[in-house]
Amino acid sequence: MTEHRTDIIILGAGPAGYTAAIYTARASRRPILLTGMQPGGQLITTTDVENYPGFANVIQGPWLVEQMQAQAEHMGTRIIYDHIVSIEAERRPFRLIGDSGDHYLCDALIYATGAQAKWLGIPSEETFRGFGVSACATCDGFFFRGKRVAVVGGGNTAVEEALYLANIASEVVLVHRRDTLRAERILQERLFGNQKIAIRWNSEIQSFVGDTAPAKVSGLLLRSTIDGTTDKIDVDGVFIAIGHAPASGLLEGKVDLHPDGYVKVTPGTTTTSIPGVFAAGDVADGIYRQAVTAAGLGCMAALEADRYLTIHSDSRQGALAEIEAA
Repeated sequence: MTEHRTDIIILGAGPAGYTAAIYTARASRRPILLTGMQPGGQLITTTDVENYPGFANVIQGPWLVEQMQAQAEHMGTRIIYDHIVSIEAERRPFRLIGDSGDHYLCDALIYATGAQAKWLGIPSEETFRGFGVSACATCDGFFFRGKRVAVVGGGNTAVEEALYLANIASEVVLVHRRDTLRAERILQERLFGNQKIAIRWNSEIQSFVGDTAPAKVSGLLLRSTIDGTTDKIDVDGVFIAIGHAPASGLLEGKVDLHPDGYVKVTPGTTTTSIPGVFAAGDVADGIYRQAVTAAGLGCMAALEADRYLTIHSDSRQGALAEIEAA
């Protein structure tokens, strides 16, 4: 077992984590970034990225992550590939225990583990993920301008995605396995009043249809939840909108969480209910879930963590001075 000790530890290797690493390294805080099991977060599974500022042409998600990592390392961040299995946050220094057996100690922790989109889990979904199957209309809707797309789900997220896509696509088909929606009434009214949106009630996806070399979705095979009959519809893209799961499990029972599992932070900040623990990116953001907003929150967390350590250091030095004077 090796014990690593530093000022700030960043947990998570997505846009929030890497941005926090860049800023804390520039502040000479000797940050350690622990990657977890999926370095790069959701950008690793994103093919074309068109809405990240600074790039006129489409870029690849994995390439963008590589550039973030290279910049963080260039600034002086120490990146360790380890999966954290538990966090002791009752007292400082905070202690993180890795799957490797190593222990990591810090005075400030930036928790940036992200969130994962919930998928249907059918075999053909993996084949077409990133090739016509997406979990983010805001991210990928532009690629389907003037085309026919489907949205899967029946809650607020699904209805909001369908309404957003109706401004871009030629037609939107909302596929829902029940005969009523769970979305708020005002959203349902907007949905029902939009002539570009059709609804397939009591239907679930049995499989995605399309070419595999190269991969490209061309349709959906739907199964009736009432009588089991199947039929095929033609679509150019499919957006899965059945929710997200924030990776907040390591903080459960330690910091305040929202009912849906997102880390609760003081509005306008990244501070959690534990002084010295900051949450940034999608793990604390159940609304926007964009790479650029995650990066912004990572910047905020870094600045707040640096300020926290400065104040704490000044307070400790002041207390020591009083003891020595006495």
